Amino acid sequence: MRISRRDMLTAGVGALAAAAAPRALAAWEPSDRYPDPAIQVLDPSFAKYRLNNAGIERLAVGMRWAEGPVWFGDGRYLLWSDAALDRITRWDEETGQVSVFRKPANKPNGLTRDRQGRLLTCEHAGRRVTRTEYDGTITVLIDRFEGKRLNSPNDIVVKSDDSIWFTDPVYGITSNYSGVIDTQELPTNVYRLDRSGRATVVAGDVNRPDGLAFSPDETKLYIIEDGVTPQVFRVYDVVDDGTKLANGRTFITVERGGIADGLRIDVDGNLWCGWGGGAGNDGVVIFNAAGKLIGRIDLPERCANVCFGGFRRSRLFMAASHCIYALFLRTQGASGG
Repeated sequence: MRISRRDMLTAGVGALAAAAAPRALAAWEPSDRYPDPAIQVLDPSFAKYRLNNAGIERLAVGMRWAEGPVWFGDGRYLLWSDAALDRITRWDEETGQVSVFRKPANKPNGLTRDRQGRLLTCEHAGRRVTRTEYDGTITVLIDRFEGKRLNSPNDIVVKSDDSIWFTDPVYGITSNYSGVIDTQELPTNVYRLDRSGRATVVAGDVNRPDGLAFSPDETKLYIIEDGVTPQVFRVYDVVDDGTKLANGRTFITVERGGIADGLRIDVDGNLWCGWGGGAGNDGVVIFNAAGKLIGRIDLPERCANVCFGGFRRSRLFMAASHCIYALFLRTQGASGG
């Protein structure tokens, strides 16, 4: 298996030791041309977000199934999860070093930060949402609802009122690969956890909810629904002082064999979505606030989740199966993801 010198410089000893990336990925090289042809302008409105002298970079290799990237600007590092490897991994912007942040990690999936800067983790093996305190100790925020165990919290966001919103499909209890096979006790709900620790179901009508994100003004919540064919993005109005959802409806229907996973929103309301489905589909797709497809970022592997980070949240980090990619953009991520 050939690993390029560029990867040797950026991936770090820990990731390279895994040496598990497929041969096709090992042969991937960034484009030498600007603008990078992998960044496709599908509508003229997308052109202003592409930097014509910035291309896709690969930061780390060696994951089994990378998920849940989250940026820590105060430390200038990125974390992401890998449930199949049962670890959370760290990449440092200053040095490019890759290291293990936590292992074992209860087969983690979605990660984000609360408004106080603490790490929130969706754990498949623990069937719970946890918070990592400033001193490194772990607090369980929720593992049951009305006396029954959660399924396997998947993706997570935090609203400006400090409430935590997360999806709870069954993926972590259907396999021992990225979770632990176990019995389902609750429907696949979307939950809101308030500052007091009280949980409520905000959406019980979504069959296997996956990625979710608020619009920049927090008046809408987008939720990807996996359990319908074709897969859809649903959108809800956020009502009752931001505590409930109403008027759930289909916003985008996934077509042409694509597979949507996680998403984040920029300050203009565009949806940046991890995408899969094979060659020609793998990467990130971008929809505007009206649901129109305006751009895509081609990657050599399926992308699960993205986040904004770097200087002023103007760099997109992409967790794509075996690797982590990054791209500088002419936009900024909205808060809360």
